[in-house]
Amino acid sequence: MELMISIGILALVAGLVWGSFSPIWQAREEVEIQANRYHAIRLAMDRMRRDLAMAFISDRYDPKRYRERPTHFVGERGDRGRLRFTTFSHNRLYVDARESDQALVEYRVDRDPNEPGVNALIRRVKPIIDDDPERGGTEMVLVSGVLGLTFEYWDVEKEEWVPEWDTTDVAWANRLPHRVRITLTAEGDDGKPKKYVTQATITLTTPLGR
Repeated sequence: MELMISIGILALVAGLVWGSFSPIWQAREEVEIQANRYHAIRLAMDRMRRDLAMAFISDRYDPKRYRERPTHFVGERGDRGRLRFTTFSHNRLYVDARESDQALVEYRVDRDPNEPGVNALIRRVKPIIDDDPERGGTEMVLVSGVLGLTFEYWDVEKEEWVPEWDTTDVAWANRLPHRVRITLTAEGDDGKPKKYVTQATITLTTPLGR
């Protein structure tokens, strides 16, 4: 009887202890989830900034093979903007890979393939620059639960931010923006939209080969 009473008291104490620590563990898990999410957003913003910093266009191409210059910089307007450009930021993973530091990179907000009904920031990289920039390459989800993505481009001639840029158009054919402002909107820990903003400075703003 005494043993049963002792076991009962021990079980009661253990239940009380677990009840007091359970909210603490739950709060800790929630903090870790939010910290990992913020870390992923910071990494994604830094990746975009580094890719953009090394963007370029070049007049060094074979006109017999390509009808138009294959290197380009095309940014669409809108709160779910899409930006596609050629850059020197590619890292070759294999020694014998037929790749260089040049690649085509695209950023966009689209459906998360791993979570139906959720949008994500997607990075597409195509290490071979050709005359079909809208297809091919590999895609990676950088951040899930993204609500919006906006790119703004500093036009040094107009001295203002413009919402789009397209080097396949005559107006922007031979120049890149000096800076790109990136605004990523994602759901915060309070359930409300939160904006993250950074800027990238482009070094090579005129076509190579001139």
